[in-house]
Amino acid sequence: MQSTTAVVLGIVEGLTEFIPVSSTGHLILASTLFGYDADQWKVFNVVIQVGAILAVVVQYWRTFWAVGRGLLHREAMSWRFLRNILVAFLPSAVLGFVLKKHIDVLLGSPLVVAWALLVGGIAILAIERVARPGGPSGVAQLPLVKALGVGFAQCLAMIPGISRSGATIMGALAMGVERRTAAEFSFFLAVPTMLGASVLELWGSRHQLAGGMGPVGWGEIAIGFVVSFVVALVVIRAFVAYVSRSGFAPFAWYRIVVGIVAIVLLMRH
Repeated sequence: MQSTTAVVLGIVEGLTEFIPVSSTGHLILASTLFGYDADQWKVFNVVIQVGAILAVVVQYWRTFWAVGRGLLHREAMSWRFLRNILVAFLPSAVLGFVLKKHIDVLLGSPLVVAWALLVGGIAILAIERVARPGGPSGVAQLPLVKALGVGFAQCLAMIPGISRSGATIMGALAMGVERRTAAEFSFFLAVPTMLGASVLELWGSRHQLAGGMGPVGWGEIAIGFVVSFVVALVVIRAFVAYVSRSGFAPFAWYRIVVGIVAIVLLMRH
């Protein structure tokens, strides 16, 4: 039963991590609506995100390789790429560390997730309607102020259900960044952000994991890691191609529907 749960949650993570519907929110709702104990699976839910991170590295390995070589050769574009990622990462790194206890409280509230899904969906529709993407494309071409703005937008995702990818992509769109660059910037920014969150969660739960306490151990984490990696790899490729052509409105409507259904079910629970 535990292995089956790990597979299901791994699929949920891989499907939802890089699209603007909130992977954390879906994992919390899945735990609540299908009878899992969210507290017991909290470490698992955070750590399997590393599988999704690996999917980004594999999908964009040529970009990371080129940036790495460029840094060694002191190429300006590579340094701008790294600068933008680090600057965008900084706000959530600082606030995430300072506010971790408060964030953990919110992670235990599925009703917060449901409302955040609903409100976030409405926000996406509004931003899509008023955004006027244009200007330079590519992560390295983004001005420093826009990279920092995306970083502050990412902080909204500390509220479960808001969606890290949704906050960063919509923040970029609101500042005039074109869709493909907004999506790819969100993917690249996920690497330090999600890795940092996973390391912090693992460190905080190191005694529990080392002692084998609780029903969720390294075996379940390994299963969820592999499943989330494979599913996320497929989703990343399809997502970039889709939003470049069609935009984000379908994801907004999905959020709104899921949010309303979840609110109704949780109120009746």
